[in-house]
Amino acid sequence: MKLAALRSALRLRPLRGFAVKSSTDTRRRSSSGISRDMPSNVEIKARVSDPALFAKMAAELSQSEGTVIRQHDTFFHCGRGRLKLRDLMDGSGQLIFYERPDTAGPKLSRFSISPTGAPASLRSVLSDALGVTGEVRKQRRLFLIGQTRVHLDAVEGLGDYMELEVVMRPDQTVEDGQQVAEQLMEKLSVSQESLVTGAYMDLLLQGRAGE
Repeated sequence: MKLAALRSALRLRPLRGFAVKSSTDTRRRSSSGISRDMPSNVEIKARVSDPALFAKMAAELSQSEGTVIRQHDTFFHCGRGRLKLRDLMDGSGQLIFYERPDTAGPKLSRFSISPTGAPASLRSVLSDALGVTGEVRKQRRLFLIGQTRVHLDAVEGLGDYMELEVVMRPDQTVEDGQQVAEQLMEKLSVSQESLVTGAYMDLLLQGRAGE
């Protein structure tokens, strides 16, 4: 399968089943009644029991060994939505604000991103001004399969997970994206039982609450 060009926009917040995410004002409504705008993603997240096997299957489908990316996300207190600073560990980063409804089924998430060349100093200022909710550190291996970004994540304090991000074309509906994701789940042997709800920050906070 040929590789798709890597899109620069960042997509966040998967849920059990599928999540729909977008970066601009809502303009369309799919047949399911879920509003979405362009560009947007359909996403899923799942636990991975054998990361070596998953990486092998993803490499075969993408015809590449993938790209390794280190990320350090810091979440700050925010009056609405979520605000996080993503340090890409190479001297660059992204300040990201996003919000999404806490409902079951496909979710629409609006967000805005501002790049930064000084993530460490920006983290210090935002920490002093807003306070920190939590942090997520991970090593991500990115594969491109058709119109889907496949992430194999080793998350500090959580373990191994995978994310599928179907980058939607303007002429596609939410249902089209779900079908693409379901077909790729089957090819990668991702079971429904392994799907998880929430972002890594949510899972980390839930784990701490249970200690």
